[in-house]
Amino acid sequence: MTQKSTCQPSVAVCLAAYNGVRWLQEQLDSILTQAKVAVTVFVSVDCSSDGTEKWIDEVASRDSRIFVLPHGQRFGGAARNFFRLIRDVDFADFDYVSFADQDDIWPPGKLSRAHEMLLSTGSDAYSSNVLAFWPNGLEVLIEKAQAPVQWDFLFEAAGPGCTYVMRKELAHAIQALAKAHWVDIQKVGLHDWFVYAFARANGYRWVIDDYAGMLYRQHEKNQVGVNSGARAFAQRASKVLNGWGLTQSALIAQLVGLGDDPFVKRWSGGSRAGLLWLGFHAWQCRRRVRDKIIFSLSCIALCLVGSRHQ
Repeated sequence: MTQKSTCQPSVAVCLAAYNGVRWLQEQLDSILTQAKVAVTVFVSVDCSSDGTEKWIDEVASRDSRIFVLPHGQRFGGAARNFFRLIRDVDFADFDYVSFADQDDIWPPGKLSRAHEMLLSTGSDAYSSNVLAFWPNGLEVLIEKAQAPVQWDFLFEAAGPGCTYVMRKELAHAIQALAKAHWVDIQKVGLHDWFVYAFARANGYRWVIDDYAGMLYRQHEKNQVGVNSGARAFAQRASKVLNGWGLTQSALIAQLVGLGDDPFVKRWSGGSRAGLLWLGFHAWQCRRRVRDKIIFSLSCIALCLVGSRHQ
């Protein structure tokens, strides 16, 4: 079932697709031509209207490195689609597990660099910066490699999930949790945030590479993209002020085993006092200085308006 080689590390690439025919060929080509690794791609398709299911079935019939999970499920978002992959793919014969969106482009050395970084640092999981690009030719480096802080994993991901590469032991641990708490884990809105939180909360070592390891396509159909522009700011501001983000933080903390931690209990109930306290501890909660300031102000604003997700 795998393409494992005694000379090359084997990687299970979990790709979530939805109405992706226009981008999938370029993305799959960039995955299947990865250097110095043996790749197998597992594809889960959210019910689509553009023929994605038929297209991927035809491609898989011609390439033994592509396995398509049974069609027909409607996930309604990328996170649930990725959680389906985490739950259902057998990782036993692989060295590493990674995630892939349907519309990005991977440089040839993306996975081999991750492998080398994991070996050299003794880490269990890897992520990296990305180079965002737009149809008009604009490119912007998205930096995620700031030094970790004590509680950042409860409030942000380690970068775009499509840069993640983890050892199979970590993948198996996450898979076991997903199977045991399937109903609750589907309430998590961002799979990459959850995976990072689980790893950090449970003592796994994570390295964030300052190398831009992927071309991160931006377009009008991105479910989660680069935080730029007035529209993106408004969407995120709305989620802050209705309490969605902190509600997700509390849910994730509970799922990864930190629900009773004194730090979490101070704010997870959504009380105004707890939110104000959290706002004054923002330096422990986000990696980048700008994000620390925004996080602090957001907690104070949420304290003033009151959380609708208490």
